[in-house]
Amino acid sequence: MDSLSQLALGAAVGVGVMGRRVPVWQAALWGGVCGTLPDLDAFIDHGDAIRNMTMHRGETHALFYQTLAAPLIAWPISKLHPGDGATFRRWWLAVWLALVTHALLDGMTIYGTQLALPFSNHPFFVGSIFIIDPHYTLLVIIGIGIAFARRDDRGLAWNHIGLALSTLYLAWSFAAQLHVERLARAELAAQQIESERVVVGPVAFNTLLWRVLAMTPDGYVEGFHSLLDDTRAIRFDAFPRDTALYDALRELWPVARIAWFSQGFFKVSEVGGQALVTDLRMGREPGYTFTFVVATRDGAGFTPVKPAQVGGRTDARSTLAWWWRRSFGNDLPSPR
Repeated sequence: MDSLSQLALGAAVGVGVMGRRVPVWQAALWGGVCGTLPDLDAFIDHGDAIRNMTMHRGETHALFYQTLAAPLIAWPISKLHPGDGATFRRWWLAVWLALVTHALLDGMTIYGTQLALPFSNHPFFVGSIFIIDPHYTLLVIIGIGIAFARRDDRGLAWNHIGLALSTLYLAWSFAAQLHVERLARAELAAQQIESERVVVGPVAFNTLLWRVLAMTPDGYVEGFHSLLDDTRAIRFDAFPRDTALYDALRELWPVARIAWFSQGFFKVSEVGGQALVTDLRMGREPGYTFTFVVATRDGAGFTPVKPAQVGGRTDARSTLAWWWRRSFGNDLPSPR
């Protein structure tokens, strides 16, 4: 999730664990700090754009390493802010929960979070919530805001309510995702579209409009469904994959890395003599956030280059207008 959401969640968790044992601002401060610590790995340069993308949400988001780090972080905090009941163990719990809830919340997005390192580098994702969702964030902020304003037991209760409602919102997003996935798989079968794998994720900032991506033997299809649609039918647009180009480039580390990280939801293409690899989960046709140049044409073959991100762009104004109308059930084709 975005940094504001993680900051607010960490602060709310800190206040929820510490209660009235320390002033609200102290619990919120250290909860917020610990809630944003895992994302400091975004400032590490691993050498190229694909390494930076796929190594983000790595060790700093692994539950094992977070558990090891929690007491080391909690000990100096407990010395700075002693108080009745504000024991080292209590701060330890607050720090640990702020760290692990960050990782688990990230795992709800579609990006991929390596929660099980060092035992497995599998990039886990649920994909039921967009990386920025103001509905989730506002629920947390309102709760922690009232706790700050009141600074009494009723304020702390509102903080708990904000955490509970935001968690229920995540549960709602997962239920909605499962519903749309069932519809999508039924529609793919009804339209005789052979799908190798299917992923469903929300379109930006909401959980009403969902994007369906299905990989087929010779390409992929994309469709959209709003929970407010009058029909269960989904219009799928088909796009080819350059399988010959993939066969030529599949041994390149950057291509293999994206194939692994995207869990098969990717394509390779050639544009202007440049070979590109694209993670198809984030964005929509034709604009994708994570598209990288990995090689340039050299006669009949390709010469590998240092991967560079060249994510596609779409017209923001027309996209937002389509998104708004399509979310409320208007049957509109996706702008290309």
